[in-house]
Amino acid sequence: MRALLANPRGFCAGVERAIEIVERALESHGAPIYVHHEVVHNKFVVNSLKEKGAIFVEEINDVPLGKVVIFSAHGVSEAVRQQANKLGAIVYDATCPLVTKVHKEVAHKQKQKYKVILIGHKGHPEVEGTLGQSVAGANVELVETLADVDKLNLDNKRLAYTTQTTLSIDDTQQIVNALQVKFPDIKAPQKEDICYATQNRQNAVKTLMQDADVLLVLGSNNSSNSNRLREIAEKMQKNAYLIDDVGEIQQSWLIGVDTIGITAGASAPEILVQEVVNYLRAHGTNEIIEMNGVEENTHFAIPKPLRQIPK
Repeated sequence: MRALLANPRGFCAGVERAIEIVERALESHGAPIYVHHEVVHNKFVVNSLKEKGAIFVEEINDVPLGKVVIFSAHGVSEAVRQQANKLGAIVYDATCPLVTKVHKEVAHKQKQKYKVILIGHKGHPEVEGTLGQSVAGANVELVETLADVDKLNLDNKRLAYTTQTTLSIDDTQQIVNALQVKFPDIKAPQKEDICYATQNRQNAVKTLMQDADVLLVLGSNNSSNSNRLREIAEKMQKNAYLIDDVGEIQQSWLIGVDTIGITAGASAPEILVQEVVNYLRAHGTNEIIEMNGVEENTHFAIPKPLRQIPK
């Protein structure tokens, strides 16, 4: 059996930035610090930060007065920002800059009196944050599926759309096409909203699965971009498994498999991939091949007050 490693895979620039913000805040202020939602959707990362003194809360009001609070990479609503200010919290914003771009687009379109249609998954923290960019909330309409587009009954001619950053490229394009057919004058974002890392990882899996029989995706169940990688393989009629770590691999998955593909979602660290590689070597894999792929060199700066703190 041989194993093919997707490239690129694993951490994106937004995730690296978010983790670095938490770590440097701990160095600067000491434990505990508070993080609104999971800073990124990965159990290994979250548990590692918990061990260092980070406390993750679902509600901003669970943060004690005057403490350090960090907004997760997925972003927050304006209401959460206002609540944090009322607590007198020291705030560091770990929102991915590409998510912030979407928030700014929504706010800008609303100022121009547009009704914004958001393509995304209901309940995902990023979507909740984007919906919350409107104080009234009435100018953003969420759609998840083609059926949702069919149900839209909007007479407002000033329409625009935007998307969650971690969606399936192909599925999202189908929804965009449907919106453009139903509303020919709808305004598109100035730049693509699905982030570069999501696109690159999806394209890498499409290439990988032309040769692999099975796909292992390192990523947590609540990771949107990791789930999309699994779905790509399944749509190619290949078995695919989303796993948090090597301990979840079942030997039955590998029976009769000649080539196994391995990738990692944008919030999964490389150490998890290497543990899987070591496992496969110990179970008969005699060839590990790094696939060629797009080289990523994007870097996002952390907040100025934390830049002088050692990592």
